[in-house]
Amino acid sequence: MSVAILCRDLRKTYDGKVDAVRGIDLCIPAGECFGLLGPNGAGKTTTIEILEGLLAPTSGTVEILGMTWREHERGLREWLGISLQETRLSEKLTVRETLTLFASFYREPASIDGVMEELSLTEKADAWVGKLSGGQKQRLAVATALVGNPRILFLDEPTTGLDPQSRRQLWDIVRQFQKRGGTILLTTHYMDEAERLCDRLAIIDHGKTIAEGSPAELIERLGGHHVLEIAVSGNGTAGDALWKSLPGVQSIRHDEDIISLQVHEPHETIPALLAAVQQHGSKLEHLTTRQASLEDVFVQLTGRHLREE
Repeated sequence: MSVAILCRDLRKTYDGKVDAVRGIDLCIPAGECFGLLGPNGAGKTTTIEILEGLLAPTSGTVEILGMTWREHERGLREWLGISLQETRLSEKLTVRETLTLFASFYREPASIDGVMEELSLTEKADAWVGKLSGGQKQRLAVATALVGNPRILFLDEPTTGLDPQSRRQLWDIVRQFQKRGGTILLTTHYMDEAERLCDRLAIIDHGKTIAEGSPAELIERLGGHHVLEIAVSGNGTAGDALWKSLPGVQSIRHDEDIISLQVHEPHETIPALLAAVQQHGSKLEHLTTRQASLEDVFVQLTGRHLREE
């Protein structure tokens, strides 16, 4: 299997003092959708900018499609498509004019009409960019990345601020690009997005990779396949020692008034939980059960929700 993106012991230090990236290793096969997740300040953006050839690393090696930025910069630019979280395009150009401009930067661009059709922009071909809705502008931003006919697509939080329908339209675009053999490096703050789109992903924090694998593998490592979320009241409420003593409980997390229990078998834990609450003279105010998710993995690993500053 050929490798699309490879980096070894990647490091970036600013002013000789601030270590933004501290030894990241990545190996992304061609045709894979790979997610790079991390809280703000984790080193995610710096890593991506190095991979995109926008920033030189302090040390470490980077190979894109078997080539380096130092020796093959022009060729690599032909094979990458980049869509930023917020792309500012000229509002006085039409959709077609915008794509024609971007296509002119490449030797072998994709069909402009084909890209517009794929991204549901054909009806807006002659509309000014300034008149497009938020979802249409974001699809146009992705279209500018696709019109170069890339082999690797970098998507930086492509669905931030979009309504659910527009998000799913972009998901379909990502899947179609991958079906054609393209490779995607995706960053997102939506855990359901990463779980649905990514074959594998890496979670980074403080400039290092702290977990890597498929979404299912990372959830499996969490310990419990299910989460019980409870809220209790009353003077008799016990502490964590009680919850840890319940059958099947693997870990406990507090989120304001909600207690989250990672469990293997909810049908075994719930009866014991109800009995324990009653025995201690407490009142169960809230109880829900759900499958464990990437959000649970992230919080357990970093102690923070992905959206927290």
